[in-house]
Amino acid sequence: MKNTVVLKSYQNGISIYLNDEVPFDDLLGEIAIKFKESSHFFKNAKMALSIEGRKVNEEEEMKILDMIEQSCDVKIVCLVSKDEEKNQQFVKAMDRLKDCMDTENSGQFYKGTLKNHQVLETESSIVVLGDVYPGSAIISTKDIIVLGGLYGEAYAGGNGDKNRFIAALEMAPERLIIGDFKYKNKENKSRWGIKPKVQPKVAYVKDDRVIIEPITKELLDEIS
Repeated sequence: MKNTVVLKSYQNGISIYLNDEVPFDDLLGEIAIKFKESSHFFKNAKMALSIEGRKVNEEEEMKILDMIEQSCDVKIVCLVSKDEEKNQQFVKAMDRLKDCMDTENSGQFYKGTLKNHQVLETESSIVVLGDVYPGSAIISTKDIIVLGGLYGEAYAGGNGDKNRFIAALEMAPERLIIGDFKYKNKENKSRWGIKPKVQPKVAYVKDDRVIIEPITKELLDEIS
């Protein structure tokens, strides 16, 4: 069947169209073929991915990401929706944040959701491709980016470095620390299971206190 899987590239990303009438396992095989054929084009690029044509659940999303990873060297850093305005804001913001991390050449990726009181600890800057659930924590001596919801705990600058940041697609942490500074949340605790309108935010230290603000170009310039 023709056009069961169609790839289209755009700035900083890839759009993948999946035929809604074809069994999912058959689509996975076709995805592998398409990305192997395009491997010379993508090379070691870091890109966002949007999935169109059919609805996929979280398990199917992870299978798609695994198949892409096995088929070529492209690194999918986040999944985006068809909300173009939101996508542009998020991709540009995360691209700028990754540039800050890449200058140290020490960043790493973790693909998966942290839950059931899991703790992820690293001495590198890290990008989490998933959510951090309540009761779970991510700890880094450098920077943290969560391409999902941060609902648990996050500790950046674990060696006492206050010049670090924590960014998330959805920012509603139980506890957040940068260097030796704790974030004091004056708002009512959010119901993390009900996802609000996506607005990427970043936490950083200013005037010896942790503040959380929506990500903007001007703010990234200030942090950098």
